[in-house]
Amino acid sequence: MTPFTFKTPPVSRRAFITGIAATGLFAMVGCSSKPKAEVDITTQNFGAMENFAADTQFKSTEALNLGLLWTDWPDTPVKDSWEIFKEIKSRTNVTLDLTHIPFSDAKEKRSLLISAGDAPSIIPLIYTGEEEAFVSSGAVLPLSDYSDMMPNFKKYATEWDLEAMVENLRQSDGKYYMMPGLQEVSVPVFSVVLRKDVFEEVGGGIPDTWDELRTAMLKIKEKYPDSYPLADGFEGQSLLNYAARAFGTQAGWGFGNGMMWDESAGKFKYAATSDEYKEMVTYFHGLVEDGLLDVESMTAADAGGGNATVSEKFANSKIFAASGSTNTAIEYSIALDKTLGAGAYKVGLVPPPSGPAGNIVEPRNFWHGFMISSKAKDEPNFLALLQFLDWFYYNPEARELLRWGVEGKHYTKDAAGTITLNKEFSLDARNLNPDGKTDLEVDLGFATFPSESTESRKLKESYSTPEDVEYIDAVLSTRTPLAPTPPAPLEEGELEQASLTATPLKDTVDTNTLKFILGQRDLSEWGAFVKELEGQGLAGYVDLMNNARERFAAKA
Repeated sequence: MTPFTFKTPPVSRRAFITGIAATGLFAMVGCSSKPKAEVDITTQNFGAMENFAADTQFKSTEALNLGLLWTDWPDTPVKDSWEIFKEIKSRTNVTLDLTHIPFSDAKEKRSLLISAGDAPSIIPLIYTGEEEAFVSSGAVLPLSDYSDMMPNFKKYATEWDLEAMVENLRQSDGKYYMMPGLQEVSVPVFSVVLRKDVFEEVGGGIPDTWDELRTAMLKIKEKYPDSYPLADGFEGQSLLNYAARAFGTQAGWGFGNGMMWDESAGKFKYAATSDEYKEMVTYFHGLVEDGLLDVESMTAADAGGGNATVSEKFANSKIFAASGSTNTAIEYSIALDKTLGAGAYKVGLVPPPSGPAGNIVEPRNFWHGFMISSKAKDEPNFLALLQFLDWFYYNPEARELLRWGVEGKHYTKDAAGTITLNKEFSLDARNLNPDGKTDLEVDLGFATFPSESTESRKLKESYSTPEDVEYIDAVLSTRTPLAPTPPAPLEEGELEQASLTATPLKDTVDTNTLKFILGQRDLSEWGAFVKELEGQGLAGYVDLMNNARERFAAKA
């Protein structure tokens, strides 16, 4: 999802959607019946353009109202005056009718709306895996049937070498039911944010491995004995997510359904029972024993308010390394300006440290995309809806509009394509033009979650600090993304069976992972932990997933 997230909450937003991405595989199953009839889209072309093509402006030939599900974040409530919707209407002749769901329980509310058939046509903020629960019920449409109507999507999936990843979205019936956000370059959104000045002066340099990080933090702890140098701020989910890859496993936000592909065996195994998972847990338990990991940050709920406690500790030299994104680094910088003064420190995101598995990071990822409610297929404007979404999600001019607003009014762009925000406008989430009277996001609705979905590298770098660009370059040049997990889509009768087993298994894993790390359960009980999982039906679950993989591979 996941998206993956920050002041009070760009960090929280990305944390929220990344968490959804990790847990959404077995969401509530819809209850409507699966449609059988094929759609003759040529007869549902009200408002559609005759010669719609990639990199062209979509404009409906008739005024349209299209429904869209909108998640309300606490720090960016939608305003009637938001210019983004007026600009979209001006350019496309489309009015977006929003159905609002709150940040606090967005996933549950979304599932209820879809299951009841009450969701609007456009269902955004969907990460790969979240669509699977709605496939068998027919609650959402097979978008692979309509990809030929989306020229921007096809163009950029090809140009950015994402076609094979798109193929991996296919479900057991050979179709895919969500359109993903496309990223020209993909690097982990979350990694370690460091007080680089302290690590360079006290810790002996910027660490490249988890062992080097531990050695550096021991030196920092010696100079700052009241500190706990490393923190998470996201209930351990972020830290374990990016750390796990370097240990050869998956955990935290990246745990997903728990299935880890064993290349040598050619089948899945359950991540939490692997030797690699135990080695990762043992490492972090050792950090707790040595007073190097802030325990509070591993347990305190984020709850949509940002990791404010970690930010405060970071600003007061109680923490010197913490999980975060490039936006989190900005948040910490703003806090440090108040305690140390601008220019008295150096903060930045560094590539996820290497570990026993090598310089490995998460697989190349999509970002959040969308599903379409099945009822949309019956509307006379169905083709226009597809054309609008193709423009909205994948057209470069639309992407720039959603991120920056209107050229000439909100920003300027020089001959090299460098974007500069006009001085009367600010973007507080990125600490841009803090003296500007009008915030691009909060006051006008630009740079909200729709802007994150699809990005060229140039667009991503347009709002990034030099440190952000340095992070992107460093990851791309020094880290290797893990190969994508082979698809193993479940059939209709298997989904509930998998959910009934996978959910309690994951609950047991999450609970005991923290207990082992925090010393609330002795590592000598690891064998007993594995037996507890086996008692919850682990073997049958693993067999189910391996059978699904074999079945899908045989059809390919």
